Amino acid sequence: MPPLAASFNPRPETGLGLAGSLMPGEITVLNPAEEDGNPDPLAGTGGTGKTQLAAALAHSLWQAGAVEVLVWLTASGRDAVIAGYARALCDIDAAEPGADPDATAARFLAWLASTTRPWLVVLDDLADPADLEGLWPHGPAGRVVVTTRRDSAALRGNGRRVVQIGVFSRREALSYLTASLYDDPDQRIEALDLAEDLRCLPLALAQAAALMADRGLDCRSYRAWFAERKRRLPGSVAGSYSSIATVTWSLSLDYADQLPPAGLARPALAMTALLDPNGVPGAVLTSKPGCEFIAGRPGDAAAADGQQARGALQNLARLGLVTIDPASAERTVRVHPMVQATVREALPPAVLKQAAQAAAEALLETWPARDTQPVLAQTLRDNTASLRRCTGDLLLAPESIPLLFRAGRSLEDAGLTGPAISYWQLMTDAIDRVHGPAHARALAARDHLAAAYDAAGRPGEAIGARRSCLEERERILGPDHPDTLASRSDLADAHLAAGRLTEAIALYERTLAGREWALGPEHPDTLTSRGNLAFAYSSAGRPADAIAIFQRTLADRERILGPDHPDTLASCGNLAAALHADGRLKEAISLYQRTLADRERVLGPEHPDTLACSGNLAYAYRSAGKLKDAIPLYKRTAAGRERVLGPEHPDTLTARGNLAAAYHTARRLKDAIPLYERILADRELVQGPDHPDTVTARGNLAAAYHSAGRIVDAVPLYERTLADCERIRGPHHQDTLTSRCNLAHAYHTARRQADAIAVFERTLADCESALDPGHPLTQTVRESLEAATQA
Repeated sequence: MPPLAASFNPRPETGLGLAGSLMPGEITVLNPAEEDGNPDPLAGTGGTGKTQLAAALAHSLWQAGAVEVLVWLTASGRDAVIAGYARALCDIDAAEPGADPDATAARFLAWLASTTRPWLVVLDDLADPADLEGLWPHGPAGRVVVTTRRDSAALRGNGRRVVQIGVFSRREALSYLTASLYDDPDQRIEALDLAEDLRCLPLALAQAAALMADRGLDCRSYRAWFAERKRRLPGSVAGSYSSIATVTWSLSLDYADQLPPAGLARPALAMTALLDPNGVPGAVLTSKPGCEFIAGRPGDAAAADGQQARGALQNLARLGLVTIDPASAERTVRVHPMVQATVREALPPAVLKQAAQAAAEALLETWPARDTQPVLAQTLRDNTASLRRCTGDLLLAPESIPLLFRAGRSLEDAGLTGPAISYWQLMTDAIDRVHGPAHARALAARDHLAAAYDAAGRPGEAIGARRSCLEERERILGPDHPDTLASRSDLADAHLAAGRLTEAIALYERTLAGREWALGPEHPDTLTSRGNLAFAYSSAGRPADAIAIFQRTLADRERILGPDHPDTLASCGNLAAALHADGRLKEAISLYQRTLADRERVLGPEHPDTLACSGNLAYAYRSAGKLKDAIPLYKRTAAGRERVLGPEHPDTLTARGNLAAAYHTARRLKDAIPLYERILADRELVQGPDHPDTVTARGNLAAAYHSAGRIVDAVPLYERTLADCERIRGPHHQDTLTSRCNLAHAYHTARRQADAIAVFERTLADCESALDPGHPLTQTVRESLEAATQA
């Protein structure tokens, strides 16, 4: 939450008594009052004190004990809101940080809607009202305040109160100047006249008061300066708020630039004018690129030590041009949007270009290789988005575009799949427009877009994006270029994820042949291709082909990389899985045991890969009917996952689900059903009711009810699972087809033969059109239909 200004005015006349009038269950939206008849394009940039009013309200409610939970979010984009809600729930309810952000945000909103604890959520500087679609907080115990510079119909309705915040009244403006210039009454001569010159605009008054207090000027002298500068100011809308702010900040900047280190305030303000008004990390502005731009001496060690940049920023803060919050490492320096907008208008094109490049390099240098600090990652994304908006296509230059890619990867790493898709779509369009669709960066952006579709469970769109990349690379680079081969492998992966095994296998085979020819049979990429092809063979029910390739890959990796290399251990596990799938359980179990022992020795007993291998061995025991060996190992795996990852981590829930399945197989339904019920409840809570894993958990519980003879409970759950799969995955997805087959079996058990046959027939037709004719599911459905028809 931004700190209150030193001379904050509670605005008894124009603050509308927000603290006393905002009641539980209410939503208030603060936006700037319009300037009557003002054609100024910058009229919507604020300056009337919305954020300060919201901060004062939050402080007042908190100090009075009227709220127990206070959440302040900078609503710069949908990703910021979702990520902020997810972090809030982690703080309130100890939710797992690694959980799906969309599901965690939904849990937070559900918590707000149901809790009896009084709460306040402030969504500050909402950039686009559409970003709150489906994300508006509500609840009988809560209050919501939204500040925004936008005026949109989306902000109205549903009981929301829109309040336009205007400038100070004359009395409030005079009170503000009196409080700011309290040391010397002579300075306050003509204070009311000055307030009227500045049209009582809070931003302009703050800058004027800071300059007068620092220089010892009186209001009469400042009025003369103001009038002279206003007369010489070109190209402004006379009397507009933005023109007034331009005069006040330019006067303050002239003085700040004279303070030591002299001449550095101006470039410091130019750089901050391009970044997020809601906070720039101090490390960005004191990075080597930031310091060199501010000092104007690239390569100078003295300029790059950060002291001069800090001095320039302190001078800007001293004159009210920026605010510095030393308590916040993420949002250290704030600049008002109106100051930013008017400063940018005054920047020569050459300076704008230099500042944009320096800011891009500073952000990229500050960004850690891994986003281990979610708040910092969000702040850096916000600053990148601001820089992009302010500089247009300048960031698409070769020296700046890496920053845009880093921001996109940050969305992917945070699991923000929806915002990531939107981001990469915009990036692809922009790079295509500027550099052409064949440019290397355009193809890389399309790769990221495809990966985002994959992560969102949209395989059809992923295939389209991957195919487009492959066609361009084949045309430009040729069919055997390493990048073309990688693109073909990616397309094969997309087909495999969509269950289109024939296309996947053909692409994998061609990729392997190309890599053997271009890179050699022992190149790491060739070995990876060989493993991918083997996995596709295994998925297509061709275990003999898969096993032969896995055996060769394992032998090659042992010889080239050594027996303890992670890729070698992975190959060993892959071969065990193929043997398992082929029913060669004795060999599979022996290999799983070897892999588990090696992983425990090399990686440790609680490494995620070791725990995964433990679960695989348990599954092999279960398949071999060795449930006395399987169940203790499943328990050990679930306990390890819970200890290492936490009880609500998706991998922990999966391990618990495997234990339930083992109980199910052992006909220990009294153990299996309560565990399945707990898993479904946990997945609905942690991942949301529509997450694919939640839908799978619902189907598993239905199957357990079915096995227990509770067909009355099973059928509705099967029906809901099928409806969810059709809505979320689509009618021809493999999971949907499996769910439909399960429902048909339940109808058959319930002696609803006509329903069973109709569902089996539809499922078979869909399997034959969507999957390969020889796909195992197609064969299973065909046999089930024959049995149902005979019955």
